[in-house]
Amino acid sequence: MSARLDQLGYAESRLVRHSAESSDLVPKPDAPEARIVLVAGDRIVLAGDTALLPSGQAASACHADLTLFLGRLDGAPVFACAVSPEAADGYESDPGFRTTDLRSLAAENAVAPHELGLLATAKSILAWHAHHGFCANCGTATRFAAGGFRRECPTCETHHFPRVDPVVIMLIRRGESCLLGRSPRFKEGMYSCLAGFLEPGETIEDAVRRETLEEAGLRIGAVAYHASQPWPFPSSLMIGCAADSLDEAITIDPAELADARWFTRDEVSAMIAGTHGEGLTVPPPMAIAHLLMRAFVEERL
Repeated sequence: MSARLDQLGYAESRLVRHSAESSDLVPKPDAPEARIVLVAGDRIVLAGDTALLPSGQAASACHADLTLFLGRLDGAPVFACAVSPEAADGYESDPGFRTTDLRSLAAENAVAPHELGLLATAKSILAWHAHHGFCANCGTATRFAAGGFRRECPTCETHHFPRVDPVVIMLIRRGESCLLGRSPRFKEGMYSCLAGFLEPGETIEDAVRRETLEEAGLRIGAVAYHASQPWPFPSSLMIGCAADSLDEAITIDPAELADARWFTRDEVSAMIAGTHGEGLTVPPPMAIAHLLMRAFVEERL
């Protein structure tokens, strides 16, 4: 087995990003060379094996206050446009298009890996606009600005920027075994790494220690960074770590975990291969938990 970073969903992007600090003039989505991503609720509109639609196919669906300029791909301007969830039905009825959600796109390798990273940016920033239409400082309705990478308050002149929520996800080791847990929300038989949001004023290492103690009752010693993954649901950054447990006895928090236990390398290898005797499984290769588990099995973690 080999665990490659390029197997991670949303982690690769060739987009040359626009940003709120850029002084470049924002192009128009109806430019002949432009490409447009249409997001209809939780679904992405596809034409064949791409979500980068030519402007002639998609520009008419764009509205000025719902279209953001992502940047350029191979020199061509790329836009993302939010359309109504009902619009997805119209595209499904056209044989030239189909729609699917962003998780399925990654799991099925339905588009090129570099396109997934671009779609993650589009989905995350459009979701931020949908939930941040008013100024947190004075309550005034804010305005779309900087091609969509900023919102501005016309009353108090506060600038608001898209946010990213950091999450630690950790493979906990003890000797030749690792700790995996089951959330009550998981499908039956699937185990994964523990994870949790960082809190204000907290280091990555301390977040790993706090979350593991809260969820599994284990004290943690050394913590090491391994890899990261954008997770656009709606806009998180998964920070993958390995950590060493100082304890063996597990005490789970039933509000967080349905189960947690120690697994040997051979057991984790069988879970990845789908041959575990109890039918236990792990998250798919597009998830960073899968990457961490493969690295453990191959003794690289």
